[in-house]
Amino acid sequence: MSTARINPSASAISTTIKHLTGKLQFARTHTFSPLKGSGRSRRNTLRGRTLTVSASSAAAVSEPLEVCVKASITTPNKLGDCPFTQRVLLTLEEKHLPYDIKLVDFAKKPQWFLKVSPEGKVPVIKIDEKWIADSDVITQELEEKFPDPPLGTPPEKASVGSKIFSTFIGFLKSKDPNDGTEEALLNELTAFNDYLKENGPFVNGKQISAADLSLGPKLYHLEISLGHYKNWSVPDSLPYVKSYMKTIFSMDSFVKTRALPEDVIEGWRPKVMG
Repeated sequence: MSTARINPSASAISTTIKHLTGKLQFARTHTFSPLKGSGRSRRNTLRGRTLTVSASSAAAVSEPLEVCVKASITTPNKLGDCPFTQRVLLTLEEKHLPYDIKLVDFAKKPQWFLKVSPEGKVPVIKIDEKWIADSDVITQELEEKFPDPPLGTPPEKASVGSKIFSTFIGFLKSKDPNDGTEEALLNELTAFNDYLKENGPFVNGKQISAADLSLGPKLYHLEISLGHYKNWSVPDSLPYVKSYMKTIFSMDSFVKTRALPEDVIEGWRPKVMG
């Protein structure tokens, strides 16, 4: 289990600051220096199985929000490979909300976790003394309860790129190169490329929104897993998609909440080999 605490500071009051970075420092062996442009600091201290993080936040939240997340299966005390969990963490980061991360060993799920998540799934977050599951529900709750900065995507744009993930999985699992799954994925990516060309750089134009925070982690998994298992990458004929991915993946909030490539590879292995 791990804890990530973020406390407000005067330097982080402006909600116009989009990507604050920080310092993570693990007791004993691991120290991470602040990234350029840091507007807040983080300190992680490992005590047994507990990881404590502190950082500044612009949000007026008295207590950090508790979030249960999958733990890495390749590296101790690291986030695991769930894109839906990263979506929630990105939302918390972009809204500058304090939160405590609790790492869950999925190989042996502890009883305390199964009590708050009977189905054994993540992400799960505690808001107002109530545990909430499902990234769709969680991010909507965060948007309603903490509206600044606003991250909502207009309804008419909310489904942009929504079929990319399912077609990616179909192609990843495919054993037949002629079954049309690669073509299906390319069709969805091409449609997204055309959309970004006319409406980008983000789904909602110039401002990042909830749709990007949902799609970004899925594209990250696409890039890593297809590159590893199929030696496949987004073609250069889709420059707007490639630029979009590069922009999203380089955001400070994304870098801080992404899974390790090794975990992404191992996480998809059962589907590829099954």
